[in-house]
Order: sequence, then C-alpha cells, then structure tokens
Amino acid sequence: MSLQLQKAFGLRKEESIKIKIHDADKGNQLALRDSWCKNGRPRTLEIRTEKQRAVVDACKQFVGEVNRALIPNEKSYYQQMKKYENELAKADISKAHGLRHAYAQQRYKELTGWECPAKGGPTKNQLTPEQLLLDKQARQTLSERGCKLNCVTAHI
Repeated sequence: MSLQLQKAFGLRKEESIKIKIHDADKGNQLALRDSWCKNGRPRTLEIRTEKQRAVVDACKQFVGEVNRALIPNEKSYYQQMKKYENELAKADISKAHGLRHAYAQQRYKELTGWECPAKGGPTKNQLTPEQLLLDKQARQTLSERGCKLNCVTAHI
C-alpha cells in the first residue's frame, strides 16, 4: 500500500508509512500532518484522478481501523521501515524514490502538455515565451507540492 500511495501521489517513503489514511482523506484532498512529513511541514495534495481515489479507498480498506497508520500495531516505525526496505530488496528494487520522480514527471506533463526535459522534452531555451510561462507555473506547482525539480530537469 505504501508503494501504491507513493506512485499515485508522489509521497515520500516516511509519509507513505506514517499516513493515517482515514484522517488524511478529506474527500478531494489528502491532508498530510506535520509529523508525517519532511521537516515537519504539513502539506495538502489534491485527489485529481479516479486512480488516486481508488488507491485511497484501497488503503482505507487495507488499514481497516480508522485511526491507524500503515504500521502494524505490533511494529515500531523503525521495524516497519526495515520491513519495507526488505520487501523492496526481495523484489530487486534498490529504491522506490523513483516513484516520486515518475509522479513529478507525469504531473509536469499534465500541467504543460509536453514531456519534461528529463524525459526528452524541450529545454528552456527551446520554449516559446508562452511555453516558458507554463513551464514556470508547472515547476511552481510541483515545488509547492514538495516535489524536487531535479527530476523534471535534464541532466546535461
């Protein structure tokens, strides 16, 4: 469930484990508490698609109890983090952080209409003034949502 949340919303690993999904689900948004987020800064994410809603609903069903995180009652956060990492290793996945990158890249495309430079899209010097404005707005939106912009920028 943590990986599905990471993919659907670009959540960080810690957020995807600590989230109390019943509490976070506000209908059309996920409200992430400060204690779940990096640097203790709460953030709100829109639930924009049916796929995202399906992931939230599946997570709520999986958790069952209303006030429960994705950490089993018998485990500490540290123990759950180790289990998460071990499960990734079993699946031959070294890091799931790429799910955040994929989310940011997809969201950039939704906001601009073209691929980000990291996926072969145009670089800033190839954009028209109108496209530069869209690029800037998309990057601002992603930044406000806690996404690092190096995952949409080509490394040259």
